[in-house]
Amino acid sequence: MNTLYPLFLSLRGRDCVVVGGNEMAEAKARDLLEADAKVRVIAPSATDQIAAWSQAGRLQWEARAYETGDVRDAFLVVSVADAKTNARVFEEAETRRTFCNAVDDIDHCSCYASAVVRRGPLQIAISTGGKSPALAQRLRKELEERFGEEYGLWVTKLGELRSRLFQDKGIDSETRRRMLHEQASASAFDTFRISL
Repeated sequence: MNTLYPLFLSLRGRDCVVVGGNEMAEAKARDLLEADAKVRVIAPSATDQIAAWSQAGRLQWEARAYETGDVRDAFLVVSVADAKTNARVFEEAETRRTFCNAVDDIDHCSCYASAVVRRGPLQIAISTGGKSPALAQRLRKELEERFGEEYGLWVTKLGELRSRLFQDKGIDSETRRRMLHEQASASAFDTFRISL
């Protein structure tokens, strides 16, 4: 079993390529756009939404099949294609040391997309290393019920409190650490939730 290193990536302004134009490719392109990536879709045909994003200038759609060299400047490539194309994309990505995720094709991935619970700045990612996306999705739904929208507000407040504590030069590091943990405790959250 290959041990994975969990990581949240900032894709803001980074070149990302999606190979494929179906509904799954659309979902992947949407995720990349939400992460403020510069997205290029390569597919002979695409969904109406991908075409609309292209017309609006939100992404670049090249209406053709994948060609060697298409991932030359990419930071991340997502391939939603047939097995042969996925293999070609992965081989090029590996040569260029580019992250590659071939959807539902574990053998052609250097990274895996997580099922993610998003509550403002709080993000909880679940991965099964590509073994069972269905399980990851089920766990995401359970965590969405456990961590409601109020967590986003709370994490924002915790960030503000943390900034103030770090600006106060009269507080030593051990006291600051203790206060940060107290502010992030379950009882502090219960008090916050009651105040809403």
